[in-house]
Amino acid sequence: MDSNHRLQDVLDGISLAEKHAGRNLGDTQLIVVSKTFAGDQIEPVLQAGHRVFGENRVQESQQKWPQLKQKYAAVELHLIGPLQSNKVSDAVALFDVVHTIDREKIAKALAAEMRKQGKKPKLFVQVNTGMEEQKAGINPDKVADFVDSCRNLHGLEISGLMCIPPFDENPGPHFALLRKLAKRANVEELSMGMSADYQLAIEFGSTCVRVGSAIFGAR
Repeated sequence: MDSNHRLQDVLDGISLAEKHAGRNLGDTQLIVVSKTFAGDQIEPVLQAGHRVFGENRVQESQQKWPQLKQKYAAVELHLIGPLQSNKVSDAVALFDVVHTIDREKIAKALAAEMRKQGKKPKLFVQVNTGMEEQKAGINPDKVADFVDSCRNLHGLEISGLMCIPPFDENPGPHFALLRKLAKRANVEELSMGMSADYQLAIEFGSTCVRVGSAIFGAR
């Protein structure tokens, strides 16, 4: 099965999950995760009409997306991997949405660069719901204070929260926790759910799911 058929399968799966959850069809945005795939592998999905993509690395994205954006109008590019302070300028220039704000240093650098470039990408705070030492993200008990700091200290508009549950745990409790934290922090959007669990994430209120291998196949 080619990527276009797999894309349609995922879109159908999203619609089915929305229906089962009693949500409106179209409530959930599909971010097609194109990290590690070359432009010629991504183009069939673009030709099928999809325009929302996610990348993990700024440098890799710079090598393929400027050309693709010239060729295909209205692409929306999401940074879903860790953001280093020395890449903030490039990230603001290229990405429409950043999912991975996880510390004061990045919030401050983003605020300064957004003012400098006159751009306002949509912003999410990454939450380390499993409190894993090796994983980026704010600890759950610090989320509300960090979102307040982003807003009041740095003047950033935070649209939502993002998480990546531990791969060896049931993701359901992590999705439930992120939804609870979002209400507490007074943000509307939830970036949660990947190829293996996006339908469950939709049941827990995800507003955008990040799906790669279910569309492109194994990396």
